[in-house]
Amino acid sequence: MRRTSKGLIGGALFTAVSGLALSLYSSRIARQAEELVPADGRFLDVAGARLHYIDVGSGPTIVMVHGLGGQLRNFSYALVDLLKDDYRVIVVDRPGSGYSTATGAMPGIVGQGAIIADFIQKLGLDRPLLVGHSLGGAIGLAVGLDHPHLIRALALIAPLTRPQESVPESFRGLARVPARARLGFAQVLGTPLSRLTSAKTLEGIFAPEAVPEDFAVRGGGALSQRPIAIAAAAADLGGVNDDLTPMAERYGEIGVPTRILFGRQDAILDPAYHGHRTAAAIPGAKIDTIEGGHMIPITAPEACARFVRAAFAAG
Repeated sequence: MRRTSKGLIGGALFTAVSGLALSLYSSRIARQAEELVPADGRFLDVAGARLHYIDVGSGPTIVMVHGLGGQLRNFSYALVDLLKDDYRVIVVDRPGSGYSTATGAMPGIVGQGAIIADFIQKLGLDRPLLVGHSLGGAIGLAVGLDHPHLIRALALIAPLTRPQESVPESFRGLARVPARARLGFAQVLGTPLSRLTSAKTLEGIFAPEAVPEDFAVRGGGALSQRPIAIAAAAADLGGVNDDLTPMAERYGEIGVPTRILFGRQDAILDPAYHGHRTAAAIPGAKIDTIEGGHMIPITAPEACARFVRAAFAAG
């Protein structure tokens, strides 16, 4: 009995020490990521969140919303520079991503749509073009459904638009994060596991194109390995179908001009399902496809810039 007790105590002590070591490791990775990718812009408090954003250029306004596990440098990597001479371009970190934080429970797609709507109102923007990439496209659609008076048009790049029966392989690790302890899990195991699998994950997200060597810094990729970002991305992924299922049934109500752009080789979201089917459901919507994968704002910025300009003109 004594040996058994000592074994149990020793095992518990080992587990506690290991957990502490992994937690400290995760904190160190988070600090390093923030040193590599510091906050680029300013902050604004809105209902439900404190948002970090950049605001560059002048002219008619464009607001950009990034996707799952991303942050605003996904757009400022190249696309913003191609637009800022003719437009005022505002790119925002979603709650839990980059340097934005939720002030309560992590909001779902509809909740984040309301946050973006309040962001537009708090900045006093006059019906900007709303650009959304991937999960940001779903948030754009939520704004188009519930707050259409605030925007002139939607430009959706490789958007998530419909409920998913299965999780893309690159994001299956996030799907395994327990819902009741997301931040704790991310602090102890999420960041170390993310470090081990990041190369393969990014290869899947960018496929068939290569991951840019400078993506970690210039594209903000390093920030996605912080515990807070992993927990937020897991929450986003865990709740998408709850909002997308009823949203998809309402796409016929969307009255703002809507354009969709997909890479034909997108390995994350099916262009036929999320693109062509959704374009057919939205009155007057148009869809274009180009050569490329899911991360075309980074890998094909010139084509994306032409798409955004055309969407603005159509609005």
